[in-house]
Amino acid sequence: MSFAERYVSSVNSSDLRDDDRHHATDALAASAIADETGGVGLGSLLYRVKYADGTVHKLFESGTNNLAALLRIWVVAVTEKAQARKWVPTPRTAWDMDAAYGLYRRVAEASLAHWMDGRCNTCNGTGIQVTQHACPSCKGTKRAQIVGGRLESEKIADMVGELEGLYQAHGGRAAAMLRN
Repeated sequence: MSFAERYVSSVNSSDLRDDDRHHATDALAASAIADETGGVGLGSLLYRVKYADGTVHKLFESGTNNLAALLRIWVVAVTEKAQARKWVPTPRTAWDMDAAYGLYRRVAEASLAHWMDGRCNTCNGTGIQVTQHACPSCKGTKRAQIVGGRLESEKIADMVGELEGLYQAHGGRAAAMLRN
């Protein structure tokens, strides 16, 4: 069973006792500890938003708070990465700063949306059409094309890769802790 499956099982468990026979909290604890050891603190939130917030157990539970928090954190992270990588020249006027931060926010929002659900809408993520030919939109990759201008789409793809890297690293650390 993968870490994601164990995490979903833990989140959906109605019995969170932690003793010799009950281990539903193990994945949650491993995820929290992996955040502490990873230094970023974003991995468990990525897992929570991607896997656990889509299942509403009770009327008062909602995934929007976690998604909003993740978006706020991700916009700050993208802004820091963009400034470190010098996506735009140093802003000199207020208009330049607003344009740069607008770009950073658009890239953060689009990259998070694409990472959360980047399936091709034409073929619903199957990669083939009803006629059993490769989907012309995604060319059989099952992933939607990133929309935007050339510069913006390159940055979005780069940040999707960063999100996937954070996600994979967190899952690897947490799975290693479960094995120990």
